[in-house]
Amino acid sequence: MEIKRSNLQPSTKGQTDYFTGSVRFDPLFQANNPAKAMGVSVTFEPGTRTAWHSHPLGQYLIVTTRCGLVHCWDNGPIEEFIQVM
Repeated sequence: MEIKRSNLQPSTKGQTDYFTGSVRFDPLFQANNPAKAMGVSVTFEPGTRTAWHSHPLGQYLIVTTRCGLVHCWDNGPIEEFIQVM
């Protein structure tokens, strides 16, 4: 078991090449071989958008506050997600 204290890991800002608006990344955990999964808490300021990109091995989005929109690359519908308190 490895314990990571979230407040001891430095935050980073999202690169302007990939985001409009302000984005903060807070690392949660890194992948240990052979695993490929990592965890990052991403905070978007209101109105922030990401550039189109893909996750070939998949991605999990866990909404912890507020709401947003997500759209799949395959031209599926734009979906709204809302955190219910």
